[in-house]
Amino acid sequence: MTRRQAICSLLSATAVAAAGTTAQAKTVQLQPPRASGGKPLIDALKLRRSIREYSNKPLEPQLLSDLMWSAFGINRPATGDRTAPYWRHVMVIDVYAAMADGVWFYDPKLHALVLHQEDDLRAQTGLQDFVAAAPLNLVYVAHGERMQDVSVEERHLYASADACFIGQNVYLFCASEGLATVFRAAVDKQALAKAMHLEPEQFVNLRANGRPSEAGTRIGSLHGRKLATSRFSSSSGRSRTKTGLDQTSAVE
Repeated sequence: MTRRQAICSLLSATAVAAAGTTAQAKTVQLQPPRASGGKPLIDALKLRRSIREYSNKPLEPQLLSDLMWSAFGINRPATGDRTAPYWRHVMVIDVYAAMADGVWFYDPKLHALVLHQEDDLRAQTGLQDFVAAAPLNLVYVAHGERMQDVSVEERHLYASADACFIGQNVYLFCASEGLATVFRAAVDKQALAKAMHLEPEQFVNLRANGRPSEAGTRIGSLHGRKLATSRFSSSSGRSRTKTGLDQTSAVE
C-alpha cells in the first residue's frame, strides 16, 4: 500500500467514525455512479451559471449519486484519488449533504451517505431565503488539523482552493444535467459549525443544489441565448430558478 492510499483509507475511516458518534452511523448506499453520459465539456461550460431559485423537489437517487461522485468521488480506485485535485495530496475537505432528512457525510470510499445528524439544517447553511428550499445543500468541511505544516492564517486559503475545485465539478455536473446550483459565502459559519457539532479546527464552506423552479428555467434559457452575443457581460443571471443544489463556500 502506498503512502497516499494509506492516507485515503485513514481519513475515510476517521470521518465515518466521527459521523457515527452522533447518529450511530446509519448508512445509505448510493447507486453506482454512471460511467458515461452527460453533455460534452464545451456545452457544459457554455451552460454553467449560478442560480438562486429552486424547486423543493428532491433529487432522484441516480442524480444524487452522480452528483456526489462528481463533486469529490473516487475516479482512480487503485490509488483512491478523487475527481477534484487537492493540495499536496492531503485531503482536507469532507463533503456533507444537508437535506430535509438530516445532514449526511459523503464517504467516497464506500460511495455512501453516512448520517451525521438527523436535524434539517438547510436554513442554517446560508443567510438567503432560498437555501431552506433547496433540496440539497453541500457543506464543505475543512480540517485544519490535517494541514500541519501550514500556518493557521493560510489554512483557510488552501482549504478554499480545494473547495473551489470541488465546486467547479459540481457546477459543470449541474450544467450538464439541467440542475441549479450556486457557490455561496453568505453564511454564519460559526453558528453552522456549532449546529453541526464540528471540532474547533474544522471550518465550513458551502453550496446549494437542486432543480430550477419554472421561473429559473425561463431565466436560464434567456441567459444562455445572451451568452451567444455577449460572452463577457455580467451574469445578470444570478439566474433565478432551477431545482438543484446549493453549495456554500468561502468564495462565490
